[in-house]
Amino acid sequence: MRKLLTQSDLDRPPPCPDGKRREEYCDTDVRGLYLEVRATSPNQGTLYLRYKNAAGKTAHKRIGTTQEITLKKARVRARKLKAEIASGDDPQAQARERKAVPTWDEYFKIDYLPHAKQKKRTWKNDADMHRCRVSERFGATPIDRIGRQQVEQFHSELRESGMAPATADHYLKLIRHALNLAVDWGLIATNPAAKVRQFNEDNQIERYLSDDELRRLMAVLRNYDNRPMALLVLWLLATGARAGEARAATWEDVDYDTRVWVIRSKSSKSKRRRSIALNDIALSVLDELKTAGGKSGPLFVGKRGPYRHLNRNWARICEAAGLLGLRLHDLRHTYASMLVNAGHSLYEVQQALGHSDPKVTMRYSHLSKETLQKAADSAARRIKSAM
Repeated sequence: MRKLLTQSDLDRPPPCPDGKRREEYCDTDVRGLYLEVRATSPNQGTLYLRYKNAAGKTAHKRIGTTQEITLKKARVRARKLKAEIASGDDPQAQARERKAVPTWDEYFKIDYLPHAKQKKRTWKNDADMHRCRVSERFGATPIDRIGRQQVEQFHSELRESGMAPATADHYLKLIRHALNLAVDWGLIATNPAAKVRQFNEDNQIERYLSDDELRRLMAVLRNYDNRPMALLVLWLLATGARAGEARAATWEDVDYDTRVWVIRSKSSKSKRRRSIALNDIALSVLDELKTAGGKSGPLFVGKRGPYRHLNRNWARICEAAGLLGLRLHDLRHTYASMLVNAGHSLYEVQQALGHSDPKVTMRYSHLSKETLQKAADSAARRIKSAM
């Protein structure tokens, strides 16, 4: 039905005629603009623009309900849409494209997480961060509508909530990496998180065992009743390996005769196969494990099977030895300090610890300076004796 629509038609939409489910009232002022009323929604109508798309087919673009928009604004919107359509745009196609872009939750669960499970050993950490905080903030947002300012604000709020800067940076790195993949896969054009700066605060904790602390630790390990755990700790101290590498170690990885322990790529943080030379202390650990019946399978097996978590057992050992604030990873730092203080170069320490980037090993450079100072002092003593 064609008529000159008025604001009264929007304030009090005409009822749908009896026997009909819907009725259209086409505006004679703006060609293509019409008011639709339905029997199922009395006292409310919806304004649409009818137009021909590029294929010559009739299409409809929703403008708004009579409760959302005035007639004046609806006509302005309709004229603007007609101008865009005349220049080649298709509002309906654009709406379909926007709808095709997934929300963060959809993208993370359907696209990103399956990919991360194949590529990242730490994918569970990504899943935890998504569940705990990221989903709450961005879950319902289409990924092409996530803006740089939103990401920066989220990153800052994490820090303001009391989260450690390095932890907040992990959240940012997850968002950045996930959206980089979305760009690679053609889901979005640009990554809004690409230029958001990390806090990059130095959170490296350097803790080394003093000679007295080392003696106390060795005294506890010597008589500790949980022998597999005591031997695992001694193994870490004697090899400088990471705890995860020790937990994954098997008898097949060890060559007692050549004194070599091979860490497989799947167990290595750098994802590269590497070898560790075994000293006499490490060999003594193997000897005791053999005496206990170990010949195949994992090296270190507790009462309930191979170790999965070590923190509780380690806390008991530290308590017995009176070691406050010592982490299991600090045994690796102590091993590095022993090498440096014995005069070994940082390159040798890098190879021993399996660092893929020499910059990581540079954290021990101050220990090397102490060694060089001792060397310089020894030269001074020699000169003084000659004087």
